[in-house]
Amino acid sequence: MTDASAPVIPLAWAADQALARLARDTGSAAIAALDGATLLGERAMLSGLSIGGCVSAGGGCRLYAARDDRIALNLARPSDREMLPALFEDDTLDPGDDEAVGRRIADRQATALVARGRLMGLAIAAMHEEHPVPAKAWTPLAHGPPAPARPRDRPRVLDLTALWAGPLAGHLLWLAGCEVIKVESPARPDSMRAGAADFHALLNQGKANVALDLRDRADRQALVALIADADIVLEAARPRALAQWGISADAIVRATPGLVWLTITAHGATGDAANWVGFGDDVGVAAGLSAELHTITGRSGFVGDAIADPLTGIHAAMLGWTFWQRGDGGRYGMAMRDVAASCLHRERARDPQAWLRTLRSWAAGEGAAFAPRSATARWSATAAPC
Repeated sequence: MTDASAPVIPLAWAADQALARLARDTGSAAIAALDGATLLGERAMLSGLSIGGCVSAGGGCRLYAARDDRIALNLARPSDREMLPALFEDDTLDPGDDEAVGRRIADRQATALVARGRLMGLAIAAMHEEHPVPAKAWTPLAHGPPAPARPRDRPRVLDLTALWAGPLAGHLLWLAGCEVIKVESPARPDSMRAGAADFHALLNQGKANVALDLRDRADRQALVALIADADIVLEAARPRALAQWGISADAIVRATPGLVWLTITAHGATGDAANWVGFGDDVGVAAGLSAELHTITGRSGFVGDAIADPLTGIHAAMLGWTFWQRGDGGRYGMAMRDVAASCLHRERARDPQAWLRTLRSWAAGEGAAFAPRSATARWSATAAPC
Protein backbone atom coordinates (compact mmCIF):
# COMPACT_ATOMS: atom_id res chain seq x y z
CA MET A 1 0.00 0.00 0.00
CA THR A 2 1.14 3.53 -0.66
CA ASP A 3 1.10 6.30 1.90
CA ALA A 4 -1.83 8.56 1.02
CA SER A 5 -0.23 11.41 2.96
CA ALA A 6 3.01 11.34 0.93
CA PRO A 7 3.34 14.20 -1.57
CA VAL A 8 2.50 13.28 -5.15
CA ILE A 9 5.57 13.57 -7.35
CA PRO A 10 4.98 16.42 -9.81
CA LEU A 11 4.67 15.43 -13.49
CA ALA A 12 3.32 11.98 -12.58
CA TRP A 13 0.31 12.67 -14.83
CA ALA A 14 2.57 13.27 -17.85
CA ALA A 15 4.36 10.01 -17.11
CA ASP A 16 1.02 8.21 -16.78
CA GLN A 17 -0.08 9.45 -20.20
CA ALA A 18 3.06 8.14 -21.89
CA LEU A 19 2.79 4.79 -20.08
CA ALA A 20 -0.88 4.45 -21.05
CA ARG A 21 -0.04 5.00 -24.70
CA LEU A 22 2.85 2.53 -24.55
CA ALA A 23 0.62 -0.08 -22.88
CA ARG A 24 -2.09 0.43 -25.50
CA ASP A 25 0.28 0.25 -28.47
CA THR A 26 2.23 -2.77 -27.22
CA GLY A 27 -0.62 -4.65 -25.59
CA SER A 28 1.63 -5.23 -22.58
CA ALA A 29 -0.22 -6.05 -19.37
CA ALA A 30 3.02 -5.52 -17.43
CA ILE A 31 3.25 -1.90 -18.64
CA ALA A 32 -0.47 -1.34 -18.07
CA ALA A 33 0.08 -2.27 -14.41
CA LEU A 34 2.69 0.47 -13.93
CA ASP A 35 2.04 4.03 -12.83
CA GLY A 36 4.00 7.21 -13.43
CA ALA A 37 4.51 8.10 -9.77
CA THR A 38 6.17 4.74 -9.10
CA LEU A 39 8.61 5.05 -11.99
CA LEU A 40 9.46 8.68 -11.19
CA GLY A 41 10.19 7.89 -7.57
CA GLU A 42 11.39 4.32 -7.85
CA ARG A 43 15.09 4.92 -7.21
CA ALA A 44 14.38 7.14 -4.21
CA MET A 45 11.82 4.73 -2.78
CA LEU A 46 14.10 1.72 -3.20
CA SER A 47 16.97 3.58 -1.51
CA GLY A 48 14.85 5.09 1.25
CA LEU A 49 15.58 8.67 0.17
CA SER A 50 13.69 11.77 1.25
CA ILE A 51 12.56 14.99 -0.42
CA GLY A 52 15.62 17.14 -0.08
CA GLY A 53 14.78 20.79 -0.72
CA CYS A 54 17.92 22.54 -2.01
CA VAL A 55 19.90 19.31 -1.82
CA SER A 56 18.84 16.64 -4.30
CA ALA A 57 17.37 13.40 -2.98
CA GLY A 58 20.52 11.53 -3.95
CA GLY A 59 22.73 14.20 -2.38
CA GLY A 60 24.97 14.84 -5.40
CA CYS A 61 23.41 18.08 -6.60
CA ARG A 62 22.85 21.33 -4.71
CA LEU A 63 21.10 24.61 -5.40
CA TYR A 64 23.31 27.59 -4.57
CA ALA A 65 22.44 31.29 -4.57
CA ALA A 66 24.42 33.34 -7.11
CA ARG A 67 24.20 37.13 -7.39
CA ASP A 68 21.23 37.08 -9.75
CA ASP A 69 19.81 33.55 -9.69
CA ARG A 70 20.19 30.11 -8.17
CA ILE A 71 22.53 27.57 -9.67
CA ALA A 72 22.31 23.78 -9.61
CA LEU A 73 25.78 22.25 -9.40
CA ASN A 74 25.92 18.48 -9.72
CA LEU A 75 29.08 16.88 -8.37
CA ALA A 76 28.08 13.29 -9.01
CA ARG A 77 31.50 12.14 -10.25
CA PRO A 78 34.68 12.17 -8.13
CA SER A 79 36.50 14.17 -10.82
CA ASP A 80 33.93 16.98 -10.66
CA ARG A 81 35.22 18.38 -7.40
CA GLU A 82 38.75 18.40 -8.75
CA MET A 83 37.62 20.99 -11.32
CA LEU A 84 36.14 23.43 -8.81
CA PRO A 85 39.32 25.47 -8.17
CA ALA A 86 39.60 26.01 -11.94
CA LEU A 87 35.90 26.89 -12.20
CA PHE A 88 36.36 29.72 -9.70
CA GLU A 89 39.96 30.46 -10.70
CA ASP A 90 40.90 30.05 -7.06
CA ASP A 91 43.63 27.58 -6.10
CA THR A 92 42.96 28.16 -2.41
CA LEU A 93 39.47 26.64 -2.58
CA ASP A 94 38.92 23.38 -0.73
CA PRO A 95 36.74 21.52 -3.28
CA GLY A 96 35.29 19.34 -0.55
CA ASP A 97 33.93 22.31 1.41
CA ASP A 98 30.36 22.90 0.18
CA GLU A 99 30.01 26.09 2.23
CA ALA A 100 33.13 27.52 0.62
CA VAL A 101 31.78 26.56 -2.81
CA GLY A 102 28.56 28.37 -1.93
CA ARG A 103 30.46 31.52 -1.00
CA ARG A 104 32.30 31.51 -4.33
CA ILE A 105 29.03 31.10 -6.24
CA ALA A 106 27.41 33.92 -4.27
CA ASP A 107 30.00 36.31 -5.73
CA ARG A 108 29.32 35.30 -9.36
CA GLN A 109 26.74 36.07 -12.02
CA ALA A 110 24.81 32.91 -12.87
CA THR A 111 24.96 33.12 -16.66
CA ALA A 112 28.73 33.50 -16.86
CA LEU A 113 29.39 30.81 -14.26
CA VAL A 114 27.09 28.30 -15.94
CA ALA A 115 28.69 28.97 -19.33
CA ARG A 116 32.18 28.45 -17.91
CA GLY A 117 31.15 25.32 -16.05
CA ARG A 118 29.62 23.77 -19.15
CA LEU A 119 32.74 24.43 -21.18
CA MET A 120 34.71 22.60 -18.50
CA GLY A 121 32.39 19.60 -18.59
CA LEU A 122 30.54 20.18 -15.32
CA ALA A 123 26.86 19.40 -14.89
CA ILE A 124 25.59 22.87 -14.00
CA ALA A 125 22.42 24.86 -14.69
CA ALA A 126 20.72 28.09 -13.72
CA MET A 127 17.23 28.10 -12.24
CA HIS A 128 15.88 30.69 -14.69
CA GLU A 129 17.45 29.63 -17.96
CA GLU A 130 15.53 30.78 -21.02
CA HIS A 131 14.65 28.09 -23.53
CA PRO A 132 11.69 27.93 -25.91
CA VAL A 133 9.18 25.28 -24.90
CA PRO A 134 9.66 22.51 -27.47
CA ALA A 135 6.66 21.61 -29.59
CA LYS A 136 7.78 17.99 -29.31
CA ALA A 137 9.95 16.12 -26.85
CA TRP A 138 12.06 14.79 -29.73
CA THR A 139 13.94 16.11 -32.75
CA PRO A 140 14.63 14.34 -36.06
CA LEU A 141 18.39 14.12 -36.62
CA ALA A 142 18.68 11.89 -39.70
CA HIS A 143 16.12 10.26 -41.97
CA GLY A 144 16.48 6.61 -42.87
CA PRO A 145 14.71 4.42 -45.42
CA PRO A 146 11.44 2.89 -44.23
CA ALA A 147 11.28 -0.76 -43.26
CA PRO A 148 10.17 -2.84 -46.27
CA ALA A 149 8.82 -5.55 -43.99
CA ARG A 150 9.08 -6.57 -40.38
CA PRO A 151 11.23 -9.68 -39.92
CA ARG A 152 10.14 -9.94 -36.27
CA ASP A 153 6.87 -9.57 -34.40
CA ARG A 154 8.70 -7.78 -31.60
CA PRO A 155 11.72 -5.56 -32.10
CA ARG A 156 15.28 -6.34 -31.12
CA VAL A 157 16.63 -3.48 -28.98
CA LEU A 158 20.30 -2.63 -28.58
CA ASP A 159 20.85 -0.69 -25.34
CA LEU A 160 24.14 1.24 -25.40
CA THR A 161 23.17 3.43 -22.45
CA ALA A 162 23.96 3.60 -18.74
CA LEU A 163 22.54 5.03 -15.51
CA TRP A 164 18.76 5.65 -15.64
CA ALA A 165 16.99 7.16 -18.68
CA GLY A 166 18.24 4.77 -21.36
CA PRO A 167 18.17 1.60 -19.21
CA LEU A 168 14.60 2.45 -18.15
CA ALA A 169 13.58 2.79 -21.82
CA GLY A 170 15.16 -0.61 -22.51
CA HIS A 171 13.43 -2.07 -19.45
CA LEU A 172 10.01 -0.87 -20.58
CA LEU A 173 10.60 -2.26 -24.06
CA TRP A 174 11.60 -5.57 -22.47
CA LEU A 175 8.32 -5.54 -20.53
CA ALA A 176 6.64 -5.03 -23.92
CA GLY A 177 8.17 -8.30 -25.08
CA CYS A 178 11.24 -7.02 -26.92
CA GLU A 179 14.56 -8.78 -26.99
CA VAL A 180 16.98 -6.33 -25.35
CA ILE A 181 20.77 -6.55 -25.54
CA LYS A 182 22.77 -4.30 -23.22
CA VAL A 183 26.29 -3.39 -24.34
CA GLU A 184 28.87 -2.21 -21.81
CA SER A 185 32.56 -1.45 -21.87
CA PRO A 186 34.59 -3.79 -19.63
CA ALA A 187 36.77 -0.80 -18.74
CA ARG A 188 33.82 1.48 -17.93
CA PRO A 189 30.74 -0.56 -16.99
CA ASP A 190 27.47 1.11 -16.10
CA SER A 191 28.28 2.95 -12.86
CA MET A 192 24.79 2.19 -11.57
CA ARG A 193 26.01 -1.37 -10.98
CA ALA A 194 28.11 -0.25 -8.03
CA GLY A 195 26.21 2.90 -7.05
CA ALA A 196 22.73 1.37 -6.82
CA ALA A 197 23.03 -2.36 -7.45
CA ASP A 198 19.41 -3.26 -6.65
CA PHE A 199 18.07 -0.53 -8.89
CA HIS A 200 20.47 -1.54 -11.66
CA ALA A 201 19.24 -5.14 -11.41
CA LEU A 202 15.63 -3.98 -11.57
CA LEU A 203 16.14 -1.88 -14.71
CA ASN A 204 18.34 -4.39 -16.51
CA GLN A 205 16.68 -7.68 -15.64
CA GLY A 206 16.01 -9.87 -18.64
CA LYS A 207 18.50 -8.12 -20.91
CA ALA A 208 21.28 -10.04 -22.57
CA ASN A 209 24.63 -8.49 -21.68
CA VAL A 210 27.59 -8.06 -24.01
CA ALA A 211 30.96 -6.56 -23.03
CA LEU A 212 32.75 -4.80 -25.89
CA ASP A 213 35.96 -2.79 -25.73
CA LEU A 214 35.80 -0.33 -28.63
CA ARG A 215 39.58 0.08 -28.51
CA ASP A 216 39.69 -3.40 -29.99
CA ARG A 217 39.02 -3.64 -33.75
CA ALA A 218 37.21 -6.96 -33.47
CA ASP A 219 34.93 -5.59 -30.76
CA ARG A 220 34.14 -2.53 -32.91
CA GLN A 221 33.17 -4.84 -35.74
CA ALA A 222 31.01 -6.84 -33.33
CA LEU A 223 29.19 -3.66 -32.31
CA VAL A 224 28.55 -2.72 -35.94
CA ALA A 225 27.13 -6.20 -36.51
CA LEU A 226 24.84 -5.89 -33.48
CA ILE A 227 23.60 -2.52 -34.72
CA ALA A 228 22.94 -3.93 -38.20
CA ASP A 229 20.75 -6.65 -36.69
CA ALA A 230 18.82 -4.31 -34.36
CA ASP A 231 15.43 -2.68 -34.86
CA ILE A 232 15.86 -0.02 -32.16
CA VAL A 233 19.12 1.43 -30.83
CA LEU A 234 19.22 3.33 -27.53
CA GLU A 235 22.30 5.53 -27.21
CA ALA A 236 23.23 8.34 -24.85
CA ALA A 237 26.79 9.31 -25.70
CA ARG A 238 28.11 12.75 -26.57
CA PRO A 239 28.91 13.22 -30.30
CA ARG A 240 32.60 12.36 -30.15
CA ALA A 241 32.12 9.10 -28.24
CA LEU A 242 31.18 6.91 -31.21
CA ALA A 243 32.73 9.16 -33.87
CA GLN A 244 36.22 8.60 -32.45
CA TRP A 245 35.84 4.91 -33.27
CA GLY A 246 34.64 5.58 -36.82
CA ILE A 247 31.00 4.81 -36.05
CA SER A 248 28.52 7.34 -37.51
CA ALA A 249 24.97 6.97 -36.24
CA ASP A 250 23.62 9.12 -39.07
CA ALA A 251 25.39 7.09 -41.77
CA ILE A 252 24.23 3.80 -40.28
CA VAL A 253 20.63 4.99 -40.05
CA ARG A 254 20.62 6.25 -43.66
CA ALA A 255 21.90 2.88 -44.86
CA THR A 256 19.67 0.60 -42.74
CA PRO A 257 15.98 0.35 -43.67
CA GLY A 258 13.67 0.74 -40.70
CA LEU A 259 16.35 1.21 -38.06
CA VAL A 260 15.14 3.48 -35.24
CA TRP A 261 18.05 5.12 -33.41
CA LEU A 262 17.26 7.15 -30.29
CA THR A 263 19.98 9.50 -29.05
CA ILE A 264 19.35 10.61 -25.46
CA THR A 265 21.21 13.73 -24.35
CA ALA A 266 21.06 16.19 -21.48
CA HIS A 267 20.50 19.39 -23.46
CA GLY A 268 20.42 18.49 -27.16
CA ALA A 269 22.26 16.59 -29.87
CA THR A 270 23.40 19.52 -32.02
CA GLY A 271 25.42 22.71 -31.53
CA ASP A 272 27.20 23.61 -28.32
CA ALA A 273 24.48 21.99 -26.21
CA ALA A 274 25.46 18.56 -27.53
CA ASN A 275 28.65 18.73 -25.47
CA TRP A 276 27.06 19.93 -22.24
CA VAL A 277 27.09 17.39 -19.44
CA GLY A 278 23.90 16.94 -17.48
CA PHE A 279 22.20 14.55 -15.08
CA GLY A 280 18.58 14.28 -14.06
CA ASP A 281 18.61 16.78 -11.19
CA ASP A 282 20.46 19.67 -12.83
CA VAL A 283 18.68 19.11 -16.16
CA GLY A 284 15.34 19.33 -14.36
CA VAL A 285 16.45 22.71 -13.03
CA ALA A 286 17.47 23.82 -16.54
CA ALA A 287 14.00 22.78 -17.75
CA GLY A 288 12.38 25.27 -15.38
CA LEU A 289 11.00 22.96 -12.71
CA SER A 290 12.73 24.60 -9.75
CA ALA A 291 11.85 28.07 -11.05
CA GLU A 292 8.21 26.97 -11.27
CA LEU A 293 8.37 25.63 -7.72
CA HIS A 294 9.80 28.92 -6.47
CA THR A 295 7.26 31.03 -8.36
CA ILE A 296 4.31 29.12 -6.93
CA THR A 297 5.53 28.39 -3.39
CA GLY A 298 8.29 30.91 -2.71
CA ARG A 299 10.60 28.00 -1.82
CA SER A 300 13.66 26.80 -3.70
CA GLY A 301 14.26 23.12 -4.22
CA PHE A 302 14.48 20.17 -6.54
CA VAL A 303 11.37 18.62 -8.05
CA GLY A 304 11.41 14.83 -7.82
CA ASP A 305 14.50 12.64 -7.79
CA ALA A 306 16.58 13.28 -10.94
CA ILE A 307 13.17 13.56 -12.54
CA ALA A 308 14.36 14.29 -16.08
CA ASP A 309 15.85 10.78 -16.22
CA PRO A 310 12.73 8.65 -15.70
CA LEU A 311 10.56 11.06 -17.69
CA THR A 312 12.93 10.67 -20.63
CA GLY A 313 13.15 6.90 -20.25
CA ILE A 314 9.38 6.53 -20.37
CA HIS A 315 9.00 8.81 -23.39
CA ALA A 316 11.95 7.20 -25.20
CA ALA A 317 10.34 3.76 -24.92
CA MET A 318 7.05 5.14 -26.23
CA LEU A 319 8.76 6.95 -29.11
CA GLY A 320 10.96 4.00 -30.06
CA TRP A 321 8.00 1.65 -30.23
CA THR A 322 5.90 4.16 -32.19
CA PHE A 323 8.50 4.68 -34.90
CA TRP A 324 9.29 0.97 -35.12
CA GLN A 325 5.59 0.17 -35.45
CA ARG A 326 5.24 2.70 -38.26
CA GLY A 327 8.41 1.53 -39.98
CA ASP A 328 9.79 5.08 -39.79
CA GLY A 329 13.53 4.53 -39.82
CA GLY A 330 15.63 7.43 -38.63
CA ARG A 331 17.71 8.89 -35.86
CA TYR A 332 15.79 10.88 -33.28
CA GLY A 333 17.19 13.07 -30.53
CA MET A 334 15.65 13.30 -27.08
CA ALA A 335 17.05 16.00 -24.82
CA MET A 336 16.15 15.35 -21.19
CA ARG A 337 15.76 19.10 -20.70
CA ASP A 338 13.20 19.30 -23.50
CA VAL A 339 11.28 16.26 -22.27
CA ALA A 340 10.98 17.75 -18.78
CA ALA A 341 10.05 21.19 -20.13
CA SER A 342 7.42 19.70 -22.42
CA CYS A 343 5.90 17.72 -19.54
CA LEU A 344 5.86 20.85 -17.37
CA HIS A 345 4.06 22.79 -20.10
CA ARG A 346 1.42 20.07 -20.56
CA GLU A 347 0.81 19.61 -16.83
CA ARG A 348 0.39 23.34 -16.31
CA ALA A 349 -1.99 23.69 -19.26
CA ARG A 350 -4.09 20.63 -18.37
CA ASP A 351 -5.29 21.81 -14.95
CA PRO A 352 -3.57 24.92 -13.55
CA GLN A 353 -5.20 24.61 -10.14
CA ALA A 354 -4.26 20.96 -9.74
CA TRP A 355 -0.71 21.83 -10.74
CA LEU A 356 -0.58 24.55 -8.05
CA ARG A 357 -1.79 22.09 -5.42
CA THR A 358 0.74 19.46 -6.47
CA LEU A 359 3.71 21.82 -6.23
CA ARG A 360 2.54 23.25 -2.91
CA SER A 361 2.20 19.75 -1.50
CA TRP A 362 5.65 18.87 -2.80
CA ALA A 363 7.26 21.94 -1.23
CA ALA A 364 5.53 21.25 2.08
CA GLY A 365 6.80 17.66 2.02
CA GLU A 366 10.47 18.54 2.37
CA GLY A 367 12.13 15.92 4.55
CA ALA A 368 9.42 13.32 3.97
CA ALA A 369 10.15 9.95 2.40
CA PHE A 370 9.05 9.55 -1.18
CA ALA A 371 6.90 6.55 -0.16
CA PRO A 372 7.25 3.44 1.97
CA ARG A 373 9.26 0.65 0.35
CA SER A 374 6.20 -1.62 0.37
CA ALA A 375 4.53 0.65 -2.17
CA THR A 376 5.16 -1.66 -5.12
CA ALA A 377 5.79 -5.35 -5.65
CA ARG A 378 8.42 -4.53 -8.27
CA TRP A 379 11.04 -4.33 -5.52
CA SER A 380 10.30 -7.73 -4.05
CA ALA A 381 10.45 -9.47 -7.43
CA THR A 382 13.65 -11.39 -8.08
CA ALA A 383 15.64 -9.48 -10.69
CA ALA A 384 18.37 -11.55 -12.25
CA PRO A 385 21.35 -9.25 -12.84
CA CYS A 386 22.09 -8.54 -16.48
